Order: sequence, then structure tokens, then C-alpha cells
Amino acid sequence: MAGEMVSFASNGGTCGGYLAAPATGKGAGVVVMQEWWGLVPWIKEVAERFAAAGYVTLAPDLYHGKTTDEPDEAGKLMMGMKMDEAAKDMSGAYDYLKGHASGTGKVGSVGFCLGGGLALYAATLQPFDASVSYYGVLPGAQPDFGKLAGPVLGHYAENDGWASPDAARALEKQIRDAGKQAEFHIYPGAQHAFCNPSPEVSKAGGKYDEAAAKQSWERTIAFFKQHLA
Repeated sequence: MAGEMVSFASNGGTCGGYLAAPATGKGAGVVVMQEWWGLVPWIKEVAERFAAAGYVTLAPDLYHGKTTDEPDEAGKLMMGMKMDEAAKDMSGAYDYLKGHASGTGKVGSVGFCLGGGLALYAATLQPFDASVSYYGVLPGAQPDFGKLAGPVLGHYAENDGWASPDAARALEKQIRDAGKQAEFHIYPGAQHAFCNPSPEVSKAGGKYDEAAAKQSWERTIAFFKQHLA
């Protein structure tokens, strides 16, 4: 991978993150929020994919150096994450890309599982131009969706005990009831974490689904092309 670890300001302190830049040297920004495993290689690969699609991409390290491939430990890391500190780190990531020399001033957020919820939460803290949630769950916070500045795209699995279709539809309705734009897709036959091909996913009851991963990615890129142009 061609990206690099960087540090950025986070409300008086600093936070690390993985930065990947497009070959063109310039593009809109995308902040990638991690799953409960932490800033693992797969999240860095996602950042690289967005960079290859033309975006200056930053994946903040919200666990500050801690990662795991064991579900029990991941659950502990997730529950131990302080939402106020994560909020500062995500806001700092937004500011970093907003002012980046290679950026265009437009910034989107995207996240997976834990990160899917955080991507939406972050978009109520900073004026992200567009946000994407993959099977997002969010412990310990209830975002004020009236503060969303941009539209939301959601990707959820039909067979998901973490973020069920009913929960996804309820979330979509909540965003729309706040007067904001939201479009959620439910992928037939798919399970939780259907975009992640890493071995640890099966330990947590998820399963990679190539067709759902491909279609959701295409929808995400089209969404960002529309709203981050």
C-alpha cells in the first residue's frame, strides 16, 4: 500500500491516521471510519481503494494504536472507546482533509459496522457533504440528525443480527423525519460485514458477500461523485 501514517490536530491533542492520496494528486476528501477491530489492514485497503477512485482519504485511528482480530477483544475496545474523544478525533480528521493542500474543500464520511454509525455521528458534528453507512451500529450516542449538512446513503444486510433491516429502515425514517435526505439499501441474502473479506469476520458472525460488496461499492462511488464534485 502506498499510503502513510500521519498525525493531525484533535482538540488540543493529536490523533494518528492512515492517509492515502489519489494518483492525480488532488481530489475531494473522504474520512473512513474503522470497524470495531481498529485501524487494521483491511481499513487501510479501503482507504487505498477510495484513493484509487480519486479521493484524498484519511482513516483516523480511533483506538490510538490498538487493534485485534478477536471478537471478544474487539467488543471490549468498542465499549471502552470514549465517544467524546472519538468525536474530537473525527472532527479533527474532517478539519485535516477540509484544509488539505490536495483537497477540493469537499469532504465525505464513510464507515463500516461501528464506523458506519460513527460516520453518521460525525456528520452531525461537522458539515460533511455526504455520508455513507455500511451496516452501521452506534453504541453510546444518539446523533441529532437535524444537524446533517449532506445526504446519507446506507448499505444493510438482509440477515444481520447487529443492524437488522428493521433497524435500518427505522434509522432511514429518523433521518428523513429530521428533514434530511437518506437512501438505504437492503442486500438480499447478505450477512453482517458483507464487504470485509478478512478471516476474523466469520468469528463475529459475519460473512463476505462478493456481489453485495461490489454493488454497494459502485453505489457509494456514484454517490460520492454526485455529492463531492
